Order: sequence, then structure tokens, then C-alpha cells
Amino acid sequence: MRPYSLAYLNAHRCTPPEAVRVAAATGYQFAGLRLWPNGPSAPQQFLIDRPDVLRETLAAMADTGVGIFDVEIIRIGDSFDPHTWDSLYDACAALKAKAILVAGDDTNEARLTENYARLCEVMAPYGLTADLEFMPWTAVKDANTALRVVQNAGMPANAGILVDALHFGRSTTTLDDIRALPRQLLHYAQICDATAGTHFSTEDMIHTARCARLLPGEGNIDVRGLFAALPADLPVSVEVVHHEREKTADPTQWAATCLAASRPFTG
Repeated sequence: MRPYSLAYLNAHRCTPPEAVRVAAATGYQFAGLRLWPNGPSAPQQFLIDRPDVLRETLAAMADTGVGIFDVEIIRIGDSFDPHTWDSLYDACAALKAKAILVAGDDTNEARLTENYARLCEVMAPYGLTADLEFMPWTAVKDANTALRVVQNAGMPANAGILVDALHFGRSTTTLDDIRALPRQLLHYAQICDATAGTHFSTEDMIHTARCARLLPGEGNIDVRGLFAALPADLPVSVEVVHHEREKTADPTQWAATCLAASRPFTG
């Protein structure tokens, strides 16, 4: 069976141990965590340098059998140093996480590529993949750009490309572009829905991504076609954050609703 992971944004109201227990209660095999914020003072879950939270999370994992799939987030900017995140790598190793989500912000693609290669090298001893997510408001705007960066970085053994249905639907990425991604670079994909198109402002795209995604089938992104183009056994991270709708559903109810809506689109 295809594994499902409860993405951080789907359980952003939960602490790490709570996210694990919600995932277990609603049928997910994994959970994702955001242990590093995506910007200064941005929301995150706190576990790094908090041994009590790590112990509680490991206990929840042992009790439920739910693992940690991906951890967020590393952003590659123009002054990138891969050792900035040494404490994140250590936390991932303790949690036996599989992947770290990576965003590319440096518009100098040669430097971005060099730094991505450095990141892969530093992460390799931890057994972690560095999954570069294309997002249309970043320097890695589409699947072709992500593939070019990874290939020009020398295709490190732990390199990866993360496909998010939202960014597929709001970038110039085509299904043929998805089919062209080498299988060894695909470790998981994220599912949600929204209104498709490339006409949105950066502010609109970021708002949807962080606050107002739709359940699969509620928008007009070709979610079914996307997951048909991806490997049939690829793990799926369910990432449907909607702050307004979450006001009337607790985290367990929302996680269950999102998984039930996602299954028909992923086989």
C-alpha cells in the first residue's frame, strides 16, 4: 500500500508528539514536522534543544508505530552555509527522519547549484535526502529548474525533487515534465488542490500555500493526472492547510478529512 504522511501544514496546530498521535489515530503511517521556521519568527514546532519534547515524540512514535518522514525547512540563499542547520540534522537523526525539505532562494543559479551540492554532502552521513521543492515564487520555479539544479550539482546520491500539487498547478510544469523526473530523485509528493494558473501574484500564491489550500477535487488542478504521472508507490504527504475551515474542526478531524479526500486521487 502507498504510505501517507501527515504534513506539518496539515497539523500545524500540534506539537511534534501530538502530530504523531494524530497521524496514528487517523490512518497515516508517517508525520512531517517543521523544526526550523521558513522565515524569521515564522511558525514552527519546537523540538531542537528540547530533550523533553524529543523524548515525548520518540515515545509517541514507539507507542504508535508512526515514523517521521520529512522535516522542514532549509532555504538556500545567497549567503548559504550548510552547517547552519547542524542541530536540525542531529534532530532528524534522532527521529530517524528520511528527508529534509529544501527551498531554493538564490537567483544566482550557479551558486545555488554549488550550495545544493554542498548541502547534499553535509547531509549524507545522516542518511537524509535533500528534497528540493520547486515553488513558482522562488528561484526554483518549476520542475525543469529543479531538475537542472540537481543534475548540474552532479546528481548526489541523496538528492531529491519534491513535487507539490499546488506548485505543479501554479507553475509552467507539465505532466510530461513530471514524467521526465528520474525515479531516484522522487522520494515523496505533496497533495492538495486549488485554482490552477500562472496569473497569481506572489502574495496570493504564498497565502494559498500557507493558509488556504483546498481538498483534492475541490479545485481544478489536475491532481489525478499528476499522481498518475508519478510512481504508483511514491509516499504521499497530505498537505491541506485551510485556516478558516480548521476553526470548526480539531486537528484529528481535519487530518481524517484530508486523508479521506486524498485517497481517491492517489490510488
